[in-house]
Amino acid sequence: MADPLSDVITLLRPRTVFSKGISGAGAWGVRYADFGQPSFCAVLEGSCLLAVDGQEPLTLEAGDFVLLPATPGFTLSGFAAVTPRFIDPKVEPAPTEDVRHGRQEGDPDVRLLGGYFVFDSPDAALLVSLLPALIHIRGAQRLSLLVQLVADEAHDQRAGRDLVLTRLVDVLLVEALRSTSDQHSPPGLLRGLADARIALAMQHMHGDLARSWTVAQLAKEVALSRSAFFDRFTRTVGLPPMEYLLAWRMAVAKDLLREQDVALAEIAGRVGYGSASTFSTAFSRHVGVPPGKYARGH
Repeated sequence: MADPLSDVITLLRPRTVFSKGISGAGAWGVRYADFGQPSFCAVLEGSCLLAVDGQEPLTLEAGDFVLLPATPGFTLSGFAAVTPRFIDPKVEPAPTEDVRHGRQEGDPDVRLLGGYFVFDSPDAALLVSLLPALIHIRGAQRLSLLVQLVADEAHDQRAGRDLVLTRLVDVLLVEALRSTSDQHSPPGLLRGLADARIALAMQHMHGDLARSWTVAQLAKEVALSRSAFFDRFTRTVGLPPMEYLLAWRMAVAKDLLREQDVALAEIAGRVGYGSASTFSTAFSRHVGVPPGKYARGH
């Protein structure tokens, strides 16, 4: 049976990891502008405050892990009132050494390992929209270990570094996302996978993308009425089933078109269309350009 979570992470193609140590002491605070790329941090010791735009403020403690799939603006600070220093990561060069905020002498009040990477997928925005805006996990020992491995590998220049980092980030993402896969997640991929019947429907879609699925067929596969399945899928995933299926088909098609050595008719068949012309029409309507033009531009 297909694994939708692995499918999505594979298609996101995470790469280019940057990692650094972060510490703070006394009265300190930094305000980061909207970054747009995925970022993460693990708290090694101590505690601090994290306020992410559009989310409730959090107190981060030792053992916590945070993942921001699209990193909006946020403020990281100690507990004393202070005007935070503004940082625009799109303008300021990434630091080459560990960063210390606030009082420079003495032991820090908090130590973190933080970093970011990029998704090398043309459909990153669509795929990220299926994930929670903020993932916060308490007592994440396995994730803290992974972050430490990422930091160690990122700082070294050993042979095979890029490949190792890519694999580590793959594992980091899977571990973080499946740790938050429950019914309390916001509508999206993780909440869908936490519902046994919706997860089964998604597995069928991902596992047999070439099949001409209908809502009625999917409902039958998961033993629900058509209307009950439609409502439950839409409420849980945040998209109607056929809209989700179309978005996934087009994401896979874009990935295949980037390879540029797969015939259009073959791509059409692999993503559920009976002919190249039918696929071209659907692709043009969804993406805004014909498949051939898209392939030449990527």
